[in-house]
Amino acid sequence: MKWVTWDQAAISALICGVTALLLRKLPQTRSRIFIIAACTELALISFLYTLWRLAMVLPLDKPDGAIARGRSIDTLQHHLFFPTELSLQHFVMRYDWLARATNIFYAVAHVPATIIFLVWLFIRHRDHYPLWRNCLAMLTAACLVIRFVRVAPPRFFPELGYIDLATRYGFSVYGPVGTGVSDQFAAMPSIHVGWAALVSFGVVAASTSRWRWLFSLHIVLTMLAVSATGNHWWLDGIAAIALLGVAVLIDRSVRRQLGSRTPSVA
Repeated sequence: MKWVTWDQAAISALICGVTALLLRKLPQTRSRIFIIAACTELALISFLYTLWRLAMVLPLDKPDGAIARGRSIDTLQHHLFFPTELSLQHFVMRYDWLARATNIFYAVAHVPATIIFLVWLFIRHRDHYPLWRNCLAMLTAACLVIRFVRVAPPRFFPELGYIDLATRYGFSVYGPVGTGVSDQFAAMPSIHVGWAALVSFGVVAASTSRWRWLFSLHIVLTMLAVSATGNHWWLDGIAAIALLGVAVLIDRSVRRQLGSRTPSVA
């Protein structure tokens, strides 16, 4: 499964940024204002994605201590009486179709769901868009920094009974150990769960539909998928959700501070 490369994202950011600047010099119409806003947002997101992909070449992804930290997380979860990820994996593997579906969901769902969410939010609920866009940027940046502290996922512990579902059913999204951001020892925290939480909570917060609560299933299914496939510990997902909560608090705090400094207009 191939990602958009950093240079492709950089070109996209440049084209969108230049387009937005050129359109600003023309007489403003309603459709032109929308296009300028869309190009500006796409340029920003493409730029952030470029930085994320460039982080793959940083010489910081050493595997030292990853196995020991994975064992420590497993021990801590036992002390906290968490249900074992192994029982969930065994349940999924009882049904071949369910194991394949879980593996595909883990590999595919999180990126398209996040993109669709941002597009929907930008078009239908523009007033909510800045909050969740900023939270996405802060969450991803925090996950990127923390994940350079290497942590091995459950599938690296066959002696405990775990297996890598991708090796048995295909559709692996990871390369060899030490290949960067999406490598084998980047388990903590789980970007999959963090992005899924952003989508679920964002839809519930922004939408007024009675069906909006159904989108809460996205975070639940993602949490189950990352654990059943052996790609993350429960605490990896919990840490990502906590980081999202911190990002929301930071964004709202900054907005309050900026609002208090803006003189009121009668």
